[in-house]
Amino acid sequence: MPFLTGFGFAVLGYLFGSLPFAVWVTHMRKGTDVRDAGSRHATATNTMRQAGWAAGVLVLVLDIAKGFLPVYLAREVGIGLWGVAVTAGMVVVGHCWPILAGFRGGMGLAAAGGTLLAVSPLGFLIGVALLILLVLVIHHSARASVVTGLLMPWVFLLFGLRGNIIGVALAVGIVVAIRFLIDWNRRYRELWLDRPAP
Repeated sequence: MPFLTGFGFAVLGYLFGSLPFAVWVTHMRKGTDVRDAGSRHATATNTMRQAGWAAGVLVLVLDIAKGFLPVYLAREVGIGLWGVAVTAGMVVVGHCWPILAGFRGGMGLAAAGGTLLAVSPLGFLIGVALLILLVLVIHHSARASVVTGLLMPWVFLLFGLRGNIIGVALAVGIVVAIRFLIDWNRRYRELWLDRPAP
């Protein structure tokens, strides 16, 4: 039964992650596919670029929420540390490679943030601070995201965090790092809005 419960939450996490809010909101607002322009990723920042700040903020909130809910439920049911971690990892896998959007999704940061928030608000804040710090130091958001994904669990340990947050950070950090490797050599004109140089 624990295996079946864990498997069920992993599937639930993937399906929640697969909800392509950036695609839906941009299409409703502008009648276009968010993946056809800009960074060509289904992200909140690309939605901001194409459909405006309000649409982008809405997508950001929805992407965080879809990461938060399945992980929160998995934790409340008590399926164990690795069950919660796998659920979180599958949320981000779903966000990056969504079955509901032709397996062409976003980059996973907002969904990953939601999973962290579900198990530790402090961990969420530390993760955001780490990403911002690395972006400022490295001056390349994709590379900073890769490094953030790989460093998060160890930084959390340094801050004395233990339990579910470490498992979740390991799972989502690996997925985020892998996903951002596709933009490792990308040139940016505007770092915050993730716009490629012409």
